[in-house]
Amino acid sequence: MLVPGSTIGILGGGQLGRMIALAAAELGLKAHIFCPEPNSPAFQVCAGFTCAPYTDLAALERFAASVDVVTYEFENVPLSTAEFLAARGNLSPSARALAVTQDRLVEKSFVRDLGIATAPFLAVDDLAGLEQAVAILGRPAVLKTRRFGYDGKGQALVRAGDDLAAVWQALKGQSSILEGFVPFEREVSVVAARRADGAFAAFEVAENVHRDHILHTSTVPARIGAATAQAAHAIAATIAQALDYVGVFAVELFVVGRGADEHLLVNEIAPRVHNSGHWTQDGALTSQFAQHVRAIAGWPLGDPSRIGRVEMTNLIGRDVEAYLHYLTEPGAHLHLYGKDEARAGRKMGHVNRVWRDAGAPAPRAAPGRG
Repeated sequence: MLVPGSTIGILGGGQLGRMIALAAAELGLKAHIFCPEPNSPAFQVCAGFTCAPYTDLAALERFAASVDVVTYEFENVPLSTAEFLAARGNLSPSARALAVTQDRLVEKSFVRDLGIATAPFLAVDDLAGLEQAVAILGRPAVLKTRRFGYDGKGQALVRAGDDLAAVWQALKGQSSILEGFVPFEREVSVVAARRADGAFAAFEVAENVHRDHILHTSTVPARIGAATAQAAHAIAATIAQALDYVGVFAVELFVVGRGADEHLLVNEIAPRVHNSGHWTQDGALTSQFAQHVRAIAGWPLGDPSRIGRVEMTNLIGRDVEAYLHYLTEPGAHLHLYGKDEARAGRKMGHVNRVWRDAGAPAPRAAPGRG
């Protein structure tokens, strides 16, 4: 168990690492960021940082010696890096959690073997394998690389009439999985935390809307039945226990069917704090970032209860130029990531809107951009 003044090592210096570091500081803990990018946003708010490649073993050795626990803000940290650090101290979440979630085929198989439903899927290692998988699963279907895909990257839709050779080449012939198309009603996610002793707490289920494959809004409460919400929490608890997970994670799910036929399919697991949990910063009694710090420190988990109706909106690219507007909007809470350039598709910040009663007015639209 950590004590105040201890140092948390964070692999990754993006906005998630930044917000973990800020939450740690509020709890009297320090953060040391390890990241290869020199202008990493988390460097601006931490007690110390190391700018070096994830494969620099000498730098990793020094980093491990300077911190009391190591965590990571994204799942594309090299597994060898996680295993190197785990051998030298406390790594939370574990290297196994990283290994399972870095590979879509391994992840889907893991979930299926727990008896939890997913979209139908098949491994695809070459064009012939793609042709066979399409013959079994039909069209439309989604081809996804097994590794390094996020925000729609590393994915291709297979539609009726598409040239499969062209689709395969579009993903550069990388080992992939083909997933059968899911006619879902909506996308939701559950963000939850687990401590090493098995203590578990889940936030309320969020309903998510994507634009151009990037999360646009997360709204709580989600438009799902109480039984479906309970099922989402049960799925998260089952996954956490099976991984012996420590920290905050998210499970992305499809809601299929309506009314009595409503049920869930697992889409992905994220072994980290998650974009769809940003609403908790202002809309819950404990934020996902503080919860992650508590979990990896061995401290009591906080109350995840929602304090109102909440909507999180991502600020992508030039959306951030309206920051002054959000600062004047009643009920809006602005969070900027300190990034130096607003590029198309880049997450620059987010806005949480909180209404403490159902009769509150709808948010005002942001001003248009030229």
